[in-house]
Amino acid sequence: MVFRPQKTNFQLKIVENIQTLSIWANNPWRRYSISLIILLIGYFLGSSLGMVSAVVELMDPVAALLSVFFIEILIVLRRNFRFKRKKKFLVLLLDSLRLGLFYGFFTESLKLL
Repeated sequence: MVFRPQKTNFQLKIVENIQTLSIWANNPWRRYSISLIILLIGYFLGSSLGMVSAVVELMDPVAALLSVFFIEILIVLRRNFRFKRKKKFLVLLLDSLRLGLFYGFFTESLKLL
């Protein structure tokens, strides 16, 4: 006999919010606007992490490790959600966040030249 893990109230609310958001984003303009917002949030996180680590100067290896670790987590999540039809919107958001992070890191690296 296989026991399923109990779904907590927090887990149910997160799953319900993501499903509600994906239903709301059936309209392509809404989907693209949320994707653009997530891309800009990723850019902000990438550029701010680059600026903070550049100011401290001792945290460069730690910041690089954390950023690579976070991007690898996003890649693993994308692989898990790629073939599920209900998770296509979540894959779009994960890709937008990852692209924003890469763009933020890239622009911060150009400042060092």
